[in-house]
Amino acid sequence: MTVPDVIARKNHHLPLTMITAYDATFAKIVDESGVDMILVGDSVGSVVQGVANTIPVTLEEMEYHVRLVARANPRALIIGDLPFGSYQVNTEQAVRSAIRLVKAGAAAVKLEGGVTMQDAIAAISRVDIPVMGHIGLTPQSYHRMGGHRVQGRAEGRDPGGKERLLEDAHSVEQAGAFAVVIEGVPRELAREITQKISIPTIGIGAGPDCDGQVLVLHDILGLSPNNLKFTRKYANVRELSIQACSEFVHEVRARQWPDDDHSFH
Repeated sequence: MTVPDVIARKNHHLPLTMITAYDATFAKIVDESGVDMILVGDSVGSVVQGVANTIPVTLEEMEYHVRLVARANPRALIIGDLPFGSYQVNTEQAVRSAIRLVKAGAAAVKLEGGVTMQDAIAAISRVDIPVMGHIGLTPQSYHRMGGHRVQGRAEGRDPGGKERLLEDAHSVEQAGAFAVVIEGVPRELAREITQKISIPTIGIGAGPDCDGQVLVLHDILGLSPNNLKFTRKYANVRELSIQACSEFVHEVRARQWPDDDHSFH
């Protein structure tokens, strides 16, 4: 899968799929599912590292996880997340950070922000690194947003949010991004954005009318204890894992493991 392939999917009205992965083992599993893109997301902070949000994740940590995923040599397009603090200072910092993720094995990078990140997207694109944008609920803006809140609702905490998000989407497109994630946005607004821009939209918590969808692997597998409205457990691997480990513990304590078939003579 290549960036031109991703763009062509929108033109041919073929839904796109993206799943996160953070290491070679899961990257191979995800790739064998036939997914189009693997996102090495800064969500690694909350689902693997155990921190409350994505803000503490460092560029060095993202390089490490991109490198692990790249070792799986997936058919899917690898996209590396630029973490908080690695691209906001100026365009030179953004380009240098993007180069580091590409050298680690990413084929493209993702960054959060719309109008305010237009220059960064353009600068990275000028050095031939494909950029995926991310608008709406942007987790790196956790403190400014007051938590993970739906963005762009006509009423409530986000007056003028619809117009702002439409402007963000157009800015990301005009800056040269090849696609954009829309997160935590009313489905009607996500549909309108998808219809008004030429680049693919990838939704998460943005309804069914985007050009594609993304989910965190740990949510798909049921490894995360969270039950967010916009996620779905397609399996309960957490319970299976607890059961398997419990059986091992029981057999060892009962001196049933290892048995003769698993011992050397």
